[in-house]
Amino acid sequence: MSLAERIDADYIAAYKGKDALRLSVLRLLKTSMKNLLVERMQKPLEEGDILDLVARQCKQRQDSIAQYSAAGRPDLAAKEEEELAILKEYMPEQISGDALKTLIAELVRKTGASGPRDMGKVMQALAADHKGQYDGKEASSLVKGILAG
Repeated sequence: MSLAERIDADYIAAYKGKDALRLSVLRLLKTSMKNLLVERMQKPLEEGDILDLVARQCKQRQDSIAQYSAAGRPDLAAKEEEELAILKEYMPEQISGDALKTLIAELVRKTGASGPRDMGKVMQALAADHKGQYDGKEASSLVKGILAG
């Protein structure tokens, strides 16, 4: 089952089960998918495109959580956290910490990167093989660290 089909099936299940929060999150996601489809002039969406949309929605929720927490609104931050948990169900398993560092070190060897100027090559290789599986900021800082040292 593709990611788009899974989202559609879960949307219908949330509608039938009267799960208002899940329904709302999936409705926004489906709307984003539809908008991208129209923007691309009806060219079919690929898995990577949908993953990008889900990742973007996750990032928006994380930013909102930070802003609501800073503003002293734990009620709104909690709602955003619940929505984020639902969205993360559609993301692939995340690579972080030592596993990400090892992966980046291997990509540095494979791409032949030798200094900070080759950061783009490494990041491009990482994105090609592991789209949506890592935090961009963490990966960027690890690549900088490995290439600088």
